[in-house]
Amino acid sequence: MNARTVLLCGVGGQGTILAADLLARAALAAGLEVKVSEIHGMAQRGGAVTTVVRFGESVSTMVADAGMTDCVVSFETTEALRNAPYLKEGGYLLVADETIKPLPVACGRASMPAQARMKLERLGAVIVPATKIAREAGNPKTVNVVLLGALEARLGFGREAWIKAIEGKVPPKTVEANTRAFDLALEFAQENLG
Repeated sequence: MNARTVLLCGVGGQGTILAADLLARAALAAGLEVKVSEIHGMAQRGGAVTTVVRFGESVSTMVADAGMTDCVVSFETTEALRNAPYLKEGGYLLVADETIKPLPVACGRASMPAQARMKLERLGAVIVPATKIAREAGNPKTVNVVLLGALEARLGFGREAWIKAIEGKVPPKTVEANTRAFDLALEFAQENLG
């Protein structure tokens, strides 16, 4: 497999960095070489967070320039729009159906992008009802794993690699909810990603 690049983006407090770690662990469990680059700004609650995970038989660099990313996984609609230019032609965009007002908007110094969801749909984004799926799984904090379950429909690492990653990283009391979130999201993606 040639190296593939996934850019994960969101805002601090959404679990973006944990999701990148789980993606890297699942790729390793699937027998691939992995490189991770955290290129986030402020990871505190509300600040933009961006992480790049590259994996394949051989990975020479962890850098992802604009137009070079196979997939953008976004935990929030505004961050999805901001990071969409990183997608290469033929790449895909997975977006949680959630919008968080960044601090400049909350303070009145900026405004939210108009018609964000419509713009994302024009870009071919798959909008994932991540919060709904996470609640169905029993823990609304599993949105990050929901997006990884949706991503697996395109990656094909295998469920076992993901479960190994989840069990090795999340607190033991949350393993069951995270596993269920992953399974429900994978089922959603298999039905909706064609």
